[in-house]
Amino acid sequence: MKRLILLLAFAGPAYADDDFIATVTDPLTKTECSACHMAYPPVFLPAASWQKIMNNLPDHFGEDASLPEADARNIEAWLVANAASERAIKGVDLANPPLRISELPWFKRKHDREVSAKAIARAGSMANCAACHRGAESGYFSDD
Repeated sequence: MKRLILLLAFAGPAYADDDFIATVTDPLTKTECSACHMAYPPVFLPAASWQKIMNNLPDHFGEDASLPEADARNIEAWLVANAASERAIKGVDLANPPLRISELPWFKRKHDREVSAKAIARAGSMANCAACHRGAESGYFSDD
């Protein structure tokens, strides 16, 4: 019980954002996105990023992730509705939104000095959150 209380106490985001949703709760989004990679919490990117990603599924980071149009629009709507708040993306150029979580200022602050090139090589890329954050799939990104 003590461990669960500690887990809940530290399950907040890497930035103090009151609107944080730690996991992907939409069944369609979770099923489709996690078929190829971890389903990233929508709060990690601004709405403009999710829109850009979802509007280019035939070239999704070098892969064809095309979906039926209705599914793609439903997933996009859910991601946009639960995207990062303005406070969390301060300093992000929304006219040219980032496509990768690792491009965001808060991510760089949290990882640039802490993660070595050797650790990134072991993980395969910075996109593999679960390589270092064992609870990532459950929305837990603690450093410990």
